[in-house]
Amino acid sequence: MKVSVLGTGLLGSEIAIRLKDRHFDVSAWNRTPEKAQALSLDGVTLAETAADAIGGADAVLLLLGDASAIEQTLFHADSIGALAGRIILQMGTIAPDESRRIATRVARAGGEYLEAPVLGSLPEARSGSLIIMAGGDLALYERCLPLLTHLSKQPQRIGEVGQGAALKLAMNQLIAGLTASFCFSLGLVRHEGIDVAQFMGLLRESALYAPTFDKKLDKYLAHDYGTANFPLKHLLKDLTLFRRTAEQSTMDTAPLVALEAALLRAAGSGLGDADYSAVYETLVEGRPVRGG
Repeated sequence: MKVSVLGTGLLGSEIAIRLKDRHFDVSAWNRTPEKAQALSLDGVTLAETAADAIGGADAVLLLLGDASAIEQTLFHADSIGALAGRIILQMGTIAPDESRRIATRVARAGGEYLEAPVLGSLPEARSGSLIIMAGGDLALYERCLPLLTHLSKQPQRIGEVGQGAALKLAMNQLIAGLTASFCFSLGLVRHEGIDVAQFMGLLRESALYAPTFDKKLDKYLAHDYGTANFPLKHLLKDLTLFRRTAEQSTMDTAPLVALEAALLRAAGSGLGDADYSAVYETLVEGRPVRGG
């Protein structure tokens, strides 16, 4: 199978390399070409244009930043004609209504669309253990499984187009919520001079514990967030999408608005490219720190 990866950021690059190592014929394209150059050293063919990447593939994996970037890329006058007969796999984080809109436009152009957003970062991409939450036609999903199983140990079809996107937003909202809650608890512990090791020991024995607390603890204690597999600016984008989607329901989004504002303040203080846990500095310390 010939595969093209559009969007060679951190995750897109690792997925392209993973598939190349699994003997797929892989090409890649990035809106900023120089950011894709390193992939050529791993045997990935670099396409000059998005149209070339789409037209030369059986399946096109989208790892672009947002729905706007997807639409500008797929439906550009030079690219839209190449969509006919192609499978488009949308693997980034976008809103359910955005995914449904893109699916409709891909179908009109003669292509097939499956959303397959992923939970996980660079280590999971390298080991093929991403969590994939697919949405779309069952028969198309089953046709894509031979590809998806190289990226995930157990891909799952969630339902129709939009439902996979919604579940991915639900997961990423938990990242934001768990991070903020732990920041406040750790902040109070430190403010009161309580031993952090004792706090963590008790927490690990409770039903309240989540592994992400230990994963980020050293960053909070050192006030250093420079190594970012998932930058704060991306979590801000995803939380905004969740909030906008939730506003279409009966949910009270006031807590989301407050957390979104905190992430905005952190990004505005220069921490947008830092690890998302840097929101600690806004929520607890009220000051910016080095991002790397």
